Amino acid sequence: MRMLFLLMLCAAYIQGGLQKLFDYGGAVAEMQHFGLPLPAVAAAAVIVLELAASAMIIAGWKRWLGAAALALFTLAANFMANRFWDLAGHERMMSANGFFEHIGLVGALLLVAWLDWKEKANG
Repeated sequence: MRMLFLLMLCAAYIQGGLQKLFDYGGAVAEMQHFGLPLPAVAAAAVIVLELAASAMIIAGWKRWLGAAALALFTLAANFMANRFWDLAGHERMMSANGFFEHIGLVGALLLVAWLDWKEKANG
């Protein structure tokens, strides 16, 4: 069950990484949309991060590091993509929902990182 739950936790990152990989032009356009410098490099870095960190979490190799990396990435991306404070009405509500859902995901990833680090520390 643990493996299934970890796979579920990483599902959005696996899907996102693969989608960006198979539509690299779209991934570069997304980086441009958010105003990131060197969008082609940023897109490649995001693909590697999403897929490699997910593999680390699922495989259990330095799981804490993969989970912490995805948590930091998610937190940063959340502040770029879900700027609900700049919106009004229904758009604001939908963006705020997405923002706080991602905060929950960050919490889940940090919990995985902490539990793995604690397990390794206690030997």
